[in-house]
Amino acid sequence: MPENPLITDPDAGIERLLEIMRRLRDPDAGCPWDIEQDFTSIAPYTIEEAYEVADAIERQAWGEMEAELGDLLLQTVYHTQMGAEAGHFTFQSVVRAISDKMVARHPHVFGDESREKTADQQTADWEAIKADERAGKAQRGALDGVAANLPALLRAAKLQKRAARVGFDWPDAAPVLDKITEEAAELVEARDTLGPEQIEEEFGDLLFVMANLARHLNVEPETALRRANTKFIRRFEGVEARLAAMGKSPQDSDLAEMDALWDAVKRDERGGEA
Repeated sequence: MPENPLITDPDAGIERLLEIMRRLRDPDAGCPWDIEQDFTSIAPYTIEEAYEVADAIERQAWGEMEAELGDLLLQTVYHTQMGAEAGHFTFQSVVRAISDKMVARHPHVFGDESREKTADQQTADWEAIKADERAGKAQRGALDGVAANLPALLRAAKLQKRAARVGFDWPDAAPVLDKITEEAAELVEARDTLGPEQIEEEFGDLLFVMANLARHLNVEPETALRRANTKFIRRFEGVEARLAAMGKSPQDSDLAEMDALWDAVKRDERGGEA
């Protein structure tokens, strides 16, 4: 198959990438692995690439962002090529749809509505427009349309936000904190008296309420937990480094020693404060 000159043109932009993907998926001359893929098999890569973008942002690794965003863009191109092959949609129809949506959801920018609105008013308008869109899709329930395959913590936050829009919500964080105390006690009771399924259920209830507390505190729970993971890694690596300086590894240590080193790492991070 003669190569399309787009493939070797570094200045061809998105058209070059679209042609590369068409070539990779060509049933006669493409890549066997790429030809075998479908929406289901590619979806995990799409999720992974989105998280790698988020990770680069979290680490402020701006030098990596170009490559990570390219990887994520490739996932969109991959899905739209498969969509075109199946007659569902094309890259251009996807671009048109999102462009139309952005124009429709920003009448204060692209229409005749005033831009003199607070951020809260703009958010309320945005949600009203989305509610109208869901009504047009016959999504009648308040929780309709929250993707089932979202990460569980993120989905919990979205479900609670939707419920809050129709008034099913605590007025502030105080009763949420009370509920956390209640759920924690129920988890302890389940641990002491019930079986694995009940323990899992009570643990899930506690996590769900924690996600609700995050919303009341204006905290993004996924971001908070991701940062907590990063902090844990940094501090544990600090413990390992201190043990190595002593000629030891974690396997040669015990909890009391490692806990003391952990506290020392924390103090150093805080400038020597206890």
